[in-house]
Amino acid sequence: MMASLRVFVCLLGLVVLCDSYCFFRGLEIKDLNNPPKGCVDMEGKMRNFGSEWVKDCNECSCTEEGMSCCSRIPNASTVNVPDECELLVDKEACTAKVVMKADKTRECNPN
Repeated sequence: MMASLRVFVCLLGLVVLCDSYCFFRGLEIKDLNNPPKGCVDMEGKMRNFGSEWVKDCNECSCTEEGMSCCSRIPNASTVNVPDECELLVDKEACTAKVVMKADKTRECNPN
């Protein structure tokens, strides 16, 4: 019984890690004679093609097609969390875990 509970908690953690928000912003070419040399990030900074960076818990990359970013933190509305548990997000560490509502120091172990 304990082994199956551990497997459930591990799978729940995997779902939390895999179910994050992503977006893609296509490369904007304004002048065909002077093509861009990279992507402009959310702060207006030029990023070279092939570069990767993390900003505000978003893991981003720049290709000749455009910029893609995925949040390292799952979206609470897309994660199935049991009623007695909640998704606890740490935006400074860019982590999330499912914990018991009654005791946030304990990982979620629903019965």
